[in-house]
Amino acid sequence: MNITQTFNQHVVKQKNKSLILHSIKELSPISRADLANKTGLNKGTVSSLVTELLDEHLILESGPGISSGGRRPVMLLFNQSAGYSIGIDIGVNYILFILTDLQGVICNEKQVKVRNLTVTEATEILFGVIDEFIMNMPESPYGLIGIGIGVPGTVSSTGNILLAPNLNWENIDLKNIVEVMYKVPVRVKNEANAGAYGEKRFGAGLEANNIVYISGGIGIGVGLILDGKLYQGHNGLSGELGHMTINMEGPVCNCGNKGCWELYASEQALLKMAVTQGIFNEKIDDVSLEQLVMLAESGHKQTINLIQELSDHLVVGMNNIINTFNPEQIIIGNRLVALRSWLEDSLNEKLKRQVFKAHQDNLKIQFSQLNKRSAALGVSAFAVEDFLAMNLEEN
Repeated sequence: MNITQTFNQHVVKQKNKSLILHSIKELSPISRADLANKTGLNKGTVSSLVTELLDEHLILESGPGISSGGRRPVMLLFNQSAGYSIGIDIGVNYILFILTDLQGVICNEKQVKVRNLTVTEATEILFGVIDEFIMNMPESPYGLIGIGIGVPGTVSSTGNILLAPNLNWENIDLKNIVEVMYKVPVRVKNEANAGAYGEKRFGAGLEANNIVYISGGIGIGVGLILDGKLYQGHNGLSGELGHMTINMEGPVCNCGNKGCWELYASEQALLKMAVTQGIFNEKIDDVSLEQLVMLAESGHKQTINLIQELSDHLVVGMNNIINTFNPEQIIIGNRLVALRSWLEDSLNEKLKRQVFKAHQDNLKIQFSQLNKRSAALGVSAFAVEDFLAMNLEEN
C-alpha cells in the first residue's frame, strides 16, 4: 500500500469517526444500530469506531434501550464531563468567566467589575480567576481542554488583538500570553462574532440560519451567521458595524472616525445622554445602566423617553443592516437586554415603518435568551470544537 492510499484511508477514518462522535453528541442516547442507520456507515465500521471513542472516554455506554424485537440494545451517550472549557468575555467595565462541560453546560461562573484596565492588569485578573476555576474543576479524563476569550475589537485570524479602541488596546498577543501560562489551546475572537455563535449554538438562534447578533455594551459589535455559518470576513475582521457612520458631522469616536453608530445607540451613549439631560448629577463613570433601569421601572418619564430616543438611533443602524443582509432573525444581546421592556415594541414598530416590506417577511427581532453569556458561551464552544477535532486527528 502506498503513502497516498494510507493517507486517504486515515482521512476517511477521521471523517467517519467525527461523524459518529457528533451524531452521538447531538442524538444521545443512541444505539449502534441507529448510528449506522443515521450515518449510513456499515455496522462493522460503527462498532470499531465506537470502541475507539469508548477507549478515549469521549462517549459512555448507558443502560439498555427499547427493543424493536430481540435483545435490548446498549445505548451510547456523549461524555460531556470528559473535560472542561473556560469561556471569557472581556468587556470595558466587566470580565465574565464561565466554566462549561463539553456540551456547553455552565458549571461555574464569575463576573469581575473593571474599569480602564491595562493589558497587564487584565492578565492578572484572568490568571486569578482561571486558577480558581481549575482548582474547583471536577475531576475528568482530560481536565481543562481549552480557553476561549472574546474581546470588543478587531482580532486577526491568528488570534492577535489588532485594535480594541474602547479598551485602548492595540496589537496585543493575548492568545500567546495565556497559552504560555496554561499550556492549553486558546482561541481569541471578536466578542460580537462569539456572541452570534453562542446564540446559534445555545440561544435564540437555534432554528435560524441567517442571523444578525447585535452586542450592545459600551460600544456596539455585530456578529453575522450567514447560511448557518459564522461570517468572519476576508481577514477574519468582520463585526465592526458599530463603527458605520450615521452622522458625517458627528463627534469623533475612539476608532478615529466621526459619527459612528455606537456613539448614539450603545449603553455608553445612553448614560452620556442621561448625564447631559440632568437625570444624573454624577460624572458618567459614576453612573450605571442598572440605575437607569431602576428609574424606568419606577415610571420615571424622562428616563423612559431617553430609552425611546436610544431606540431611534438603534433603528437607523438596524435598518441599514436588514436592507444589506436580509436576515431572518436579529438578536439583541449583551447589556442592552436589560432594556427589553422598553425597547422591544418600540423597535418593532419603527422598523416596520422604515425597512423594505420585502425584507420584513418572517423577520424576527428578538432579545438574547442567554443575556450576558452569549459571547462567553460562544468562545467556550470554539475551544471545545478545537479539542474534539484535535483529539480525532491524533487518534
